Amino acid sequence: MTTTHPTLTAEEETLLPSDSDVRHYAEHGWYLSKKLLTDDEVDRLVAATDRYYAGERDRRLPVRPPKLAYWEPARGDVQRHNDYVHYEHDAISRILRKPLIGAVAARLARAAEIRVFQSTLIYKPPISGEPSNIVPWHFDKHYWASSSSEDMLTAFIPFHDCGEEMGTITMVDGSHRWQEIGADDTVVRHFADRDRDQLDAMLAENAAHNGAEIRKVPMVIPKGHVSFHHCRTYHGSGANVSDRPRRAISLHLQDGGNAWREYPLSDGKLAAYNHDVLVRRTPEGRPDYADPDFCPVIWRDRAQQGG
Repeated sequence: MTTTHPTLTAEEETLLPSDSDVRHYAEHGWYLSKKLLTDDEVDRLVAATDRYYAGERDRRLPVRPPKLAYWEPARGDVQRHNDYVHYEHDAISRILRKPLIGAVAARLARAAEIRVFQSTLIYKPPISGEPSNIVPWHFDKHYWASSSSEDMLTAFIPFHDCGEEMGTITMVDGSHRWQEIGADDTVVRHFADRDRDQLDAMLAENAAHNGAEIRKVPMVIPKGHVSFHHCRTYHGSGANVSDRPRRAISLHLQDGGNAWREYPLSDGKLAAYNHDVLVRRTPEGRPDYADPDFCPVIWRDRAQQGG
């Protein structure tokens, strides 16, 4: 599944972030891209995810990780989250591994290599009062404590024009640069397992500690465009009050330097991620976050590619 020598066309080169875009990302913690996916690619993504929801799989996870997000029809018309779609479904994976997406991420993260870390298929039904539709304020690095990198990022890829009425992803501007206070082991628990009021309070406390204003920026994303955010940027989303579902994939990305690290918690256990029971082991016996089956390379600078 690894793309060994990813390249860009001359036209794709024009779609990369400019130097000022990279500076904006460094200052604000988010970036809204140019049109990275063609309408045909997005439509193929819709069709592939329709087949996925109907039960189509090219392979299944060899074991079920302990904190796997995996909606199934029996759960009903709630917000759906399905992890590892890039592993289980090849047609979805081919589009997510488009080199241009990786090249944009590499430019923003100032990294020579970008690998997939996780992919989560999301479906937010058009039910304004559905509690699961509200995603409280959080940042992704809390859940990636076993990752050594501070430069990981996420590409949010909607399958349609996505605005505020659909409950689009919303960033807390510049929050990735805040010094965090008051963190305890509970922050490694996913937001779905946390009290929403507690998460709101944590955002307010961290903003106050940094003397920062909480400035919320909804990402209004045209079809084919992608929003990127830093792994420490607070973000969330509101209700979908439109007349159609909000469909998207959160493509979590890691720079080439990322690796498993030992991160002890107060109870003596080590912080863990779902990969830890799936990926191969390094020669030292650690989970290998560069396992090409689960964490394929989608971009590598030409100087790094070799023969």
